[in-house]
Amino acid sequence: MRFFIEVIIPISLPQTFTYSVTEAEFSFLEKGMRVAVPFGKSKFYTGLVAEKHHNPPNLYEAKEIHQIIDEKPIVTALQIDFWQWIATYYMCAIGDVYRTALPSALLLESETIISSKKEVLDTSQLTDDEYLLVEALSNQSSLKINEVTSILNKKKVFPVIQSLIEKGIIVLQEEMVEEYKPKLVRYVRLQAGFNAPDKLEELLLLLKNAQKQKDLVLSFFQLQATQKKPIAVKELVDFSGATTAAVKALVDKGIFEEYHLQQDRVSFEEVNSIAIHLSPAQQNAFDELKEVFQQKEVTLLHGVTASGKTEVYFRLIEDYLEKGKQVLYLLPEIALTTQLVSRLTKQFGNKVAVFHSKYSNNERVEVWNQVLNTSDKAQIVIGARSAMFSPFSNLGLIVVDEEHEQTFKQVDPAPRYHARDAAIVLAYHHKAKVVLGSATPSLETYYNAQQGKYGLVALTERFGNAILPEIVLVDIKDGYFRKKMTGHFSQTLIDEMNEALSNGEQIILFQNRRGYAPVMECMTCGHIPQCPQCDVSLTYHKFKNQLRCHYCGHSIAKPTNCHACSSIDLTSKGFGTEQIELELASLFPTKNIKRMDQDTTRGKYAFERLIDSFKNREIDILVGTQMLAKGLDFDNVSLVGILNADNMLYFPDFRAFERSYQMMTQVAGRAGRGDKKGKVVIQTFNPNHNTIQQVTNNNYIGMYKEQIYERHIYHYPPFYKLIKITLRHKEFEKLKEGAMWLYQVMKQNLDIPVLGPEEPPINRIRNEYIRTILVKIPQDKHLGNTKKTIQKILNSFDAVVQYRAIRVSINVDVT
Repeated sequence: MRFFIEVIIPISLPQTFTYSVTEAEFSFLEKGMRVAVPFGKSKFYTGLVAEKHHNPPNLYEAKEIHQIIDEKPIVTALQIDFWQWIATYYMCAIGDVYRTALPSALLLESETIISSKKEVLDTSQLTDDEYLLVEALSNQSSLKINEVTSILNKKKVFPVIQSLIEKGIIVLQEEMVEEYKPKLVRYVRLQAGFNAPDKLEELLLLLKNAQKQKDLVLSFFQLQATQKKPIAVKELVDFSGATTAAVKALVDKGIFEEYHLQQDRVSFEEVNSIAIHLSPAQQNAFDELKEVFQQKEVTLLHGVTASGKTEVYFRLIEDYLEKGKQVLYLLPEIALTTQLVSRLTKQFGNKVAVFHSKYSNNERVEVWNQVLNTSDKAQIVIGARSAMFSPFSNLGLIVVDEEHEQTFKQVDPAPRYHARDAAIVLAYHHKAKVVLGSATPSLETYYNAQQGKYGLVALTERFGNAILPEIVLVDIKDGYFRKKMTGHFSQTLIDEMNEALSNGEQIILFQNRRGYAPVMECMTCGHIPQCPQCDVSLTYHKFKNQLRCHYCGHSIAKPTNCHACSSIDLTSKGFGTEQIELELASLFPTKNIKRMDQDTTRGKYAFERLIDSFKNREIDILVGTQMLAKGLDFDNVSLVGILNADNMLYFPDFRAFERSYQMMTQVAGRAGRGDKKGKVVIQTFNPNHNTIQQVTNNNYIGMYKEQIYERHIYHYPPFYKLIKITLRHKEFEKLKEGAMWLYQVMKQNLDIPVLGPEEPPINRIRNEYIRTILVKIPQDKHLGNTKKTIQKILNSFDAVVQYRAIRVSINVDVT
């Protein structure tokens, strides 16, 4: 009898691969263990065991595995089933899901090792680079590729290596490299000989001529007396004011002994949790939630902004922790995670683990292992969408906060999953419950709640009887006409800002566009600098004095004259957060003004620093993009200004009105969260627009009814499922022809609406032309069978030789 395992490989391939193992390996291996397997001619990958069986593959000879990496599974069987569902539903490769789900430090890659095959006696035939490499190999047995790069001081080293292989001088081998390294902290203790009390005098005599070392030893004794735990070198140096050189001298003299202990990179202090006191409205919502959970697996908590939904979640989490269950708390944005982590850790202390992409590889591996081992440190996992791939074994509750946010949907690369929808399936696998929370639920979620598919609990009043902010509409068309605008600020907004600042209150200003201005235009010939690789104009960034493309990153220095006619009469059109920041500096020169957008929050702790200083009232005015709209809680903000409400409304997207309503309501919700009543000033060219009126009157139901009616007429979600197929190629004609071929085959084989092939508003990015085809699947059509048909058509498209170079990506449930 022969023994085989099915292995998932972390590359974009739709199937698993069969490898042969010995009987001993077969009995040792379990589903979810990692194995190093050969794939292709010379590469090794970290495969994951998906199943064990005795059936040899039909189409190829099964290779043997290289080595077993784990002693016990690092992925649960439930996770692998969940990954299979994501791969099937979102029409992507299981390898893509595996690569996304596992922290990259756990995916060992093979590293190429170069070693010499024979001694070179005649070096006259070698080039300078080859001679350098051979010389280096005569001094050490092997080299890694990155070492060769630094020896030769050039990036392209493969031609040199290839030439030496052909001459038979060197050979290549592949070696698996473990990337994860535990964090080790240096500690010191007294050598055993000096530990007795009577040895202290002898010790001080030894150091009578070394005052700094003597002080360091005395500091060590002081620390030892006050705390009954090991003393870290860093702690000792900070306490004594000495240098690490003094510590090293004591180690060399044999007085101190140095040792290392492993420490978690992410850990929080233990706290005594305080009882959570809910207001009567919150208590009602909490009781209702528990009641609804008796019948429904998923419940929507629809609470107005600042109604205290977070406290209700905390109370629920407390319940599930008492039952010994794990909790997953999903947030749309890393910025939000920052503020909520501090609130969670105050309440639950070191039971909280954080998992998101701003954390380093090693930090993510540690959180992964804590969740896998159901450690007390990871009873609550909080993070952005990738946190749902953690290896839960006892999941009881999933909270999806701000569930309407589009950032829950992964755009690129595959798997293009929606974390909210996938979390509901994950909960089904674990028999867990889901709470979806939002002040402005997505139409699909609210529709499901209306249809009885989800439970619905409403929270209609703000916490602490805070009143919903007053919304003031300012017609800037009239303001510009009467010359009453100061830059991009109406007189109404400036007056309100002066009043708020004189009361010592803070202000948030919202403009959903970063940079200084989206367009630089020549006033003589009308030329606008374009990106050479994309079909977009370059955005002007004043602080860096450059024009930059927000799609591919291409940048040029700000031109002094027009590239077309050499005129020096250049002007900027439109405005972004940088321009607002500069205008504010001239309007309020004594105030501290900061902006929060992608350019200012690139670092790991950039969010924390900005949010903390705003919370501590060090910043008077915060200007930002949509990051500001996501559930942040500041009690001293009394005024919110939306500088231009129109650029969101007229976006070519069927969700534009819904998104505008959500964005404006969420931004407005940042005002008046404390004792004072807040005010929101919305500047618009069209104050009578339906959506803007709905925001002013806080009329979610009106917006929902209007939009759901249109969606029904025009065949959009929630009545139809959407699958968008995007085709990309460098040659315009080939793409046009290929897209037409695919559209026609789909039209013939699918008796459902197929739209396209369409050029998107930006039809070229990174020198690749783009075409899209939209497939609309009605509710009465079998989704699985339709997807299978689409996949078959795409496979046959891939088999056509002239279209093979066209890149195709599939986006299911496009947002």
